Amino acid sequence: MNLLRKIRNIIRSWLGVDYGPTISDMVDMGMKVGKNFRAEKPRIDVSHCWLISIGDNVVFAPNVYLLAHDASTKNHLGYTKIGRISIGNNTFLGADVTVMPNVKIGDNCIIGTGSVVTKDVPDNTVYAGNPARFICTLEDYLEKNRKLMESHPVYDYSYTLGGNIDSQKKNQMVQELEDGIGYVE
Repeated sequence: MNLLRKIRNIIRSWLGVDYGPTISDMVDMGMKVGKNFRAEKPRIDVSHCWLISIGDNVVFAPNVYLLAHDASTKNHLGYTKIGRISIGNNTFLGADVTVMPNVKIGDNCIIGTGSVVTKDVPDNTVYAGNPARFICTLEDYLEKNRKLMESHPVYDYSYTLGGNIDSQKKNQMVQELEDGIGYVE
């Protein structure tokens, strides 16, 4: 752990703020993380983070949970199950997805919100549910949405907080999306 992180953790401790280990801390402990990893409030199993690898260009929506251990056997057998988790390149995990131990999610995958992934997910697929199951290929999913974009509202970056959306554009979106979905850059 580098000196700045140690100082940050000491200051947090003095202030009574404990967010737990950061992604950088877990990388220092052996977790593998590729380039352009983006995550909002991930919950990653720090107790076995070295069993986790995350590829390049991976996005986690809020509260994705990577669980590399399963203590269901501890009381009866005296041992906890553990397993590796591997998430491939260019993969998206929706909000509140849980990935269990011994799971490989391939490249170019989408895992739907609220899914519990208990088995391997092949490349170029969309999975969702509890337990997560095959929905369609990635290409079928993208083609369906390309067609929907032809008949549904499509907004540019100026319709986002990052693009400084104004009240007029917010109201426009609310009205146009009253009966369906749209797409924003």
